[in-house]
Amino acid sequence: MPKAPLLEIPKFGALPLRQQAEHAIRQALIEGQFLPGQRITERELTAGLGVSRTLIREALRQLEFEGLISVIPNRGTVVRELNSDEIQDLYAIRAVLEGLAARTFTEKAGEQQLQLLGKAAQDTIKAYQSGDSTAALEGKNRFYDILVEGAASPPLSTMLGTLQTRFRQWRAVGIKHPQRSPARPQEAIAGIQAIWEAVNRRDAASAESATRDEARRGAAELLRVIALAPKAVAARH
Repeated sequence: MPKAPLLEIPKFGALPLRQQAEHAIRQALIEGQFLPGQRITERELTAGLGVSRTLIREALRQLEFEGLISVIPNRGTVVRELNSDEIQDLYAIRAVLEGLAARTFTEKAGEQQLQLLGKAAQDTIKAYQSGDSTAALEGKNRFYDILVEGAASPPLSTMLGTLQTRFRQWRAVGIKHPQRSPARPQEAIAGIQAIWEAVNRRDAASAESATRDEARRGAAELLRVIALAPKAVAARH
C-alpha cells in the first residue's frame, strides 16, 4: 500500500486550525495525491499535519459530506470510488454546465479575459507535451476556472461550485492515474486546442460543443480506468 503523501498546513493564519487541516487534505484529494480506494488513516494525517486527531476527525467528516471520501465499516476512511453510473451522471452534468460556461464566455468575455484563457490553454498544452501531470492538472483547472469566471453568470457559478471539488478530484484521477491511456494526453491537447480556437474566433456554438466533447472523452477515460480498479487495488495490497 502506498504511503500517504506529505501534507502541510497552508499559510491561512486567519482560518481556524481545523479548516486549515481540512483544506490541506482536500487539496491532496483533488490533486490526485490519493488514489480512489486508497485507505487514509487518522494516524498518518495527524503525524503529517501536526494537529490533533480530534481536528482530523472533524475535517474528515466535512470531506465525507462533500463526497470526496467514504467511511467503510471494518476498513476505515478511504478515497471515494465512483461506479460507472455515477461517472456517466457526473460527467453528463459537467458537460452541460462547462459547455454553457464556454458558450457564455465566448459571447461575453472581454479582450483581457480572452488573453488569460489563451495563456492558460498554452500553459496546459505545454505541460501535457512535457509530461508534467501536476502542471497539466493545474493548467486545466485554471483554464476552466477562467471560462466560468468570464461567463459572469452567478447562477452558473453556483451550480458548478457545488460540484467543482468533485470535478477536480476526478480530473486529477484522469490525468495522474498510473494506468492512464498513453493516447489520452494528445487527446486532451486536441480538446483544449479546439475549445480555445472556437472561443478565440467567437464561435459560441462550437465552443460549447468542443467543451462538451472534451468532458465526454474525460468520462470515457475514467470508465476505462475504473474497469482496471480491481487490479489496481490488488497491486496496492
